[in-house]
Amino acid sequence: MGVLFYRFGHVLCRFIRIQCVRQVVLAPEQVDRKGGFLLACTHLSHLEPMIVGCHIWRPVRWMARIEFFRPRWGAALLHWGGAFPVDRFGQSAPAVRRAVSLVNAGELVGMFPEGGVAQGARSAVRGGAIKEGVCTIAVETRSPVIPVVVLGTEKLNRVGPWLPFRRGKVWIAFGDEVKPRERSASRRADRKEMAQRLRNEFVRTYQRLLNETGLKDDDVP
Repeated sequence: MGVLFYRFGHVLCRFIRIQCVRQVVLAPEQVDRKGGFLLACTHLSHLEPMIVGCHIWRPVRWMARIEFFRPRWGAALLHWGGAFPVDRFGQSAPAVRRAVSLVNAGELVGMFPEGGVAQGARSAVRGGAIKEGVCTIAVETRSPVIPVVVLGTEKLNRVGPWLPFRRGKVWIAFGDEVKPRERSASRRADRKEMAQRLRNEFVRTYQRLLNETGLKDDDVP
């Protein structure tokens, strides 16, 4: 990871975001903490790492799909930015081991437990299924997971919202931490139990965001 590269990108993204995008952010203090932990983010577009990262003072080591690493230029940028690959349709164990190592070293790892862009009933905010890898890492490292719900990023995939005068709008809500419970005789049971609590917290955080902003479920894809 290139720390200076990350810091430069962080400042640049914050500047662009301030000029172009209006944001409503709930409970950002949830990620104002030290030590290793995990960030579990919803996924409406591929812009969440930039949008969410602007609100976190420390580097986020995002787990990104291996397809983005195949072009040499893409791999270079992602590695310098601190990301590491996961093969979603093959062997994911190396990515899990890498995440465990990073969290144990006191770093912040960001993941997308929906497994890809998820809308409608598939979305975690509506109780959709999530991949349990984030809970596997949390149980192994005894670290908390902070869910974050991000809305509006799917509308930033065009040029228009990025023009000056803050035409774009994004809503972000950081949820309460979900901690692994005391270990039982079954790691599998521990993982599944934590995944259910994480799903519940995604739904609760989403409902709080709707209630506090006046958004409606119909406004969200």
